[in-house]
Amino acid sequence: MKTKPKVAFICVHNSCRSQIAEALGKFIASDVFESYSAGTETKPQINQDAVRLMKKMYGIDMEKSQYSKLISTLPDIDIIITMGCNVQCPHMLCQYHEDWGLEDPTGKDDACFEDVISTIHQKIEALSNKITNGQIINKK
Repeated sequence: MKTKPKVAFICVHNSCRSQIAEALGKFIASDVFESYSAGTETKPQINQDAVRLMKKMYGIDMEKSQYSKLISTLPDIDIIITMGCNVQCPHMLCQYHEDWGLEDPTGKDDACFEDVISTIHQKIEALSNKITNGQIINKK
């Protein structure tokens, strides 16, 4: 039986983009991979604009099951996706790494947030397809 790969979405504060990616990964691709998120630092609260817009766009309440976490709390990860934080993430062992180069929408208007959320949605679908087609890793 194949086990699903574990994907970690990483950014600095684990309060916005990585949280959106974790939520969308669980919502869109939980049949293909397990989603986690973490940061090199934490915030006491997930970005409230992200929470509000994820509820509006997908009906997902990120605050019910997600909170800002440190990278050190992650299980063994197979795939690391960095959000594009323009910082050096600590070296983590994984089978595959990709940087999505996403602009942080924090402090910007809803249209900017919605663009980032839509881009993350598309990238989650593409990642799911790559895993399904064996283009990234094969877990036994």
